[in-house]
Amino acid sequence: MKKNKTIYAFWASLLLLSINVFAQESQKIYLSGTDKDHTVQWDFFCNKGMNSGKWTKIAVPSNWELQGFGKYSYGTENRKEETKADEQGLYKHTFDVPKTWKSQRVFIVFEGSMTDTEVKINGKLAGDVHQGGFYQFQYEVTDLLKTGKNLLEVKVNKASANKSIDVAERHGDFWAFGGIYRPVYLEVVPQSFIERLAIDAKADGNFSVDVFTSKTNANQSIDVQVQTLSGQNIGTLFSSKINPSEAKTVLKQAFQQVKLWNAETPNLYQAKISLKYEKGIIHSRTQRFGFRSIEVRKRDGIYVNGVKVTLRGSNRHSFNPETGRTTSKELSIKDVKLMQEMNMNAVRMSHYPPDIHFLDVCDSLGLYVMDELTGWQNKYDTIPGRKLVKEVVIRDVNHPAILFWDNGNEGGWNRDLDKDFELYDPQKRPVFHPWERFNGFDSKHYITYNYLANAVLYDKDIMMPTEFMHGLYDGGHGAGLEDFWDLMLKHPHCSGGFLWSFVDEAVVRTDKNGILDGFGNNAPDGILGPHREKEASFYAIKEIWSPVRITKKYLPRTFDGKLPVENHYSFTDLNQCTFEWQLLSFPKPSDKSLATIINQTGKPSFTSIPAGETGYLKLNLPNNWTDSEALYLKAIDPNGKEIFTWSWVIPEKEESATKVIASKGVNTKIEANEDGNFLTIKADNVTYTFDKNTGYLTKVNNSKSDISLSNGPSLAGVNLSLKSFKHYATPNGYEVSVSYGGDGGYFNVWWKFVTNQPVEMSYQYSQKGDADFMGITFNYPEKEITGMKWLGRGPYRVWKNRMKGLQYGVWHKDYNDAITGEDFQYPEFKGYHSDLKWVVIETKESAFTVYAEDENMFLQMLQPQKPKGATNDNTSPPFPTGNIGFLNAISPIGAKFNPANLYGPQSQKNMMLNYTPIKGKLLFDFKNKSIEN
Repeated sequence: MKKNKTIYAFWASLLLLSINVFAQESQKIYLSGTDKDHTVQWDFFCNKGMNSGKWTKIAVPSNWELQGFGKYSYGTENRKEETKADEQGLYKHTFDVPKTWKSQRVFIVFEGSMTDTEVKINGKLAGDVHQGGFYQFQYEVTDLLKTGKNLLEVKVNKASANKSIDVAERHGDFWAFGGIYRPVYLEVVPQSFIERLAIDAKADGNFSVDVFTSKTNANQSIDVQVQTLSGQNIGTLFSSKINPSEAKTVLKQAFQQVKLWNAETPNLYQAKISLKYEKGIIHSRTQRFGFRSIEVRKRDGIYVNGVKVTLRGSNRHSFNPETGRTTSKELSIKDVKLMQEMNMNAVRMSHYPPDIHFLDVCDSLGLYVMDELTGWQNKYDTIPGRKLVKEVVIRDVNHPAILFWDNGNEGGWNRDLDKDFELYDPQKRPVFHPWERFNGFDSKHYITYNYLANAVLYDKDIMMPTEFMHGLYDGGHGAGLEDFWDLMLKHPHCSGGFLWSFVDEAVVRTDKNGILDGFGNNAPDGILGPHREKEASFYAIKEIWSPVRITKKYLPRTFDGKLPVENHYSFTDLNQCTFEWQLLSFPKPSDKSLATIINQTGKPSFTSIPAGETGYLKLNLPNNWTDSEALYLKAIDPNGKEIFTWSWVIPEKEESATKVIASKGVNTKIEANEDGNFLTIKADNVTYTFDKNTGYLTKVNNSKSDISLSNGPSLAGVNLSLKSFKHYATPNGYEVSVSYGGDGGYFNVWWKFVTNQPVEMSYQYSQKGDADFMGITFNYPEKEITGMKWLGRGPYRVWKNRMKGLQYGVWHKDYNDAITGEDFQYPEFKGYHSDLKWVVIETKESAFTVYAEDENMFLQMLQPQKPKGATNDNTSPPFPTGNIGFLNAISPIGAKFNPANLYGPQSQKNMMLNYTPIKGKLLFDFKNKSIEN
């Protein structure tokens, strides 16, 4: 971290010189740093745990555990005395006060301190101990200061002496840190000044502001000038005299033709509010805001500016693995952009108010917000709760991004506080009880597909789960979301929902040699890793929640270029977006490069598809479009950001891959030899060994080395008996025919060996009952595999209920044994991969290539490990016993609390369709041509 003490002192000196009796703007002088990357060293003493019992230095702001002090604790550990973390931290810091401050008033502001915080200036208390770790608080310290050196002393108790605060904030399902983790600064103002503002700017142009002042009189007045962010005046200045007997001065004005704020077009203005008397301006504040109205229509939905909106969001903790809850505006910008990259338009603060800069970014980039009072399954008592409601609302009231106030979480609401929010909010935003059926909403957490289906049929309340599709490891999130979202769109009054959660809360443990700790299966539930590594669900969500919705799965060769498109924006016509297509061909397995070949490009033509409507894109493809292998279509939003890029495989001409990839060479005799239980066939200097007792291929040798592909093909998950094993010469070469049968079905295999052609393996099977997976498998030693290159969808693996988000192309991955949510190495190597056309399996022995002649083929690459912290199999779906598979159906994945089968049609087991036998054909090339990268 940067230590900027000298820089802060320099700027503080300049600021102090500029202060005079009638200073117009408040002066902010930081005593701490401003964020996780810009800190200031204070003196520090910790009474327990790491590095305790001695005075030393600590970076401020910070959580002290991340600086190597005290004791780490996950919230659930604080429920027991033997595992509770309750250390105390003492801080000291000196700062200078100039003579010019004698005529000013000075406040010390803490943006966040965990948890009970006592503040002294020069040995005297600044006020009552502040209780509540997620809230901004301040003290007036004018009378405690002296010219010259001043001593600030802060005592922070990690555990709160107020039981309700301690339980509501520190016993939840998230990390419970300690320390001054947000900035500390002095605010210097005149004797008469503007304390705070509360703006209500409606979509119809009506503007109102509540101005709260201190030590003002009837000879003073308030001026308001609305401006663009660049300072251009909007309308005329308007004023009001101050009535000292009133708690606030209310000023109103109507504006014409204002640009409205919404998440798609986040237009912002600023109001310059000035406190004046006859000689000029005493004090002023400038506040950003947006003209925006929010309305909840019961049994209907949420309306922003009179337009119905559907929220697509996630829950977000304020979190960085190296610094805990101490973050930065740069991280806020990164997080909001990542959410928008997933086509989200909303975020729920879980489970506390975020940093101010995060809300600033939501305002400026456009993201709807649910702001939350803490209370994780336990509520604040009424007296401290009322104080904390006031603190969160007066801090955040002017952010147009905020649509709702959340009063606690999952039972952690004090109903006596519901009406307190509107005391400080002139917009009267709706109050939410996340998880409860309350205020016209059903926000039940972790609903099943059947629950949602019943709500579609019978329910009258607005459906908006504030937590659903609970992520855990590779489960939840994008897995099952397509079925849920399709049904939500059919709900007559569904307003969307919020996935749990945004990032894995794996924290750096300074007490455990810097490991990343997700506290077992409690914290690895993000769409992204702790350093914002993208998991596969990131891309699935991006496609499913795309406001440009294209559902066509396949392109026939007779496709006329007319593509149905749904516009799921609320305010944006698709003629404001840009569309581009590409016709592509791909490298061959033997090519070194992975780069696609762009054959032709173009743009569709269409007039208009208004928000909420359906229309067509006319792609204007050339007549020879079927000569390419794939079509890509990219949608770009009005701000130039990719919405999504869809890809379709272009159907091939009726031409066997055997002919396409046949090699030239001298025709050699195919040799077949029997030796006891084994049959060996030699073709093109490659020897294949079969076990006549099982019918399986047992190994291959290509003159360079053995290739240990064995125990296959086996019908995945089905126990059958060998019925016959035959081999014989044919006019074109040699053939091996194997037949299996039993109560579970039947399985027939034909191997065809022809000179100068890859080996062809055709098969046909039928099986009974439901199946986790269907297809054929082989075995290959995992320790010998080094990587793979393939033509298909990638680069991430898929599950039956998470097929979206990937592109068709040539991909490469080196071997890894990554476990999602524990290793954070993406994309994972092991698992199912969709739409396989060919794969080069790279090994220490010799690489070999397998071609799939059938559509919708899945490649099974090995078997992922079960996560170490998993307590059930919900997120560890079944895999075949064989570890290299070519499958026609694969297993779905569940989520943290529910198995897969509760998440809808795509999450069920597989079955034979009308008892129709499944046929397939694979081509194997073991000749060791230059196919390695």
